[in-house]
Amino acid sequence: MVMKSELSKLADLLEKRLEVIADHEMRENDPERQLKLLQEVSEDIQAIQEALKGRIRPRLNHFLENCSYDKALDWIRNEELAGD
Repeated sequence: MVMKSELSKLADLLEKRLEVIADHEMRENDPERQLKLLQEVSEDIQAIQEALKGRIRPRLNHFLENCSYDKALDWIRNEELAGD
C-alpha cells in the first residue's frame, strides 16, 4: 500500500522537474547547471518510482514507465491527493 506522503513526495519531485525545465533564465545563463539539476531530479523520480513499484495503481505506473511525468503529476493531484 502506498502512503499519501510517498505520493506527495513524488508529486513534489515532478513539480520540481517542471520548475527546472521552465527556468528560462537558468537555461540562458547557466545551461550546464540546469541540465545537472534536471538529471538530479530525474534520478530522484526514478528512485521513488522503483521504491513504489508494485504498490502503485496501474495507470500511474503506466505514466511513470513512459516518462509521461505531466500526466503522472495530474493523476496524483486528481486521483490520490484530492482529499488532502
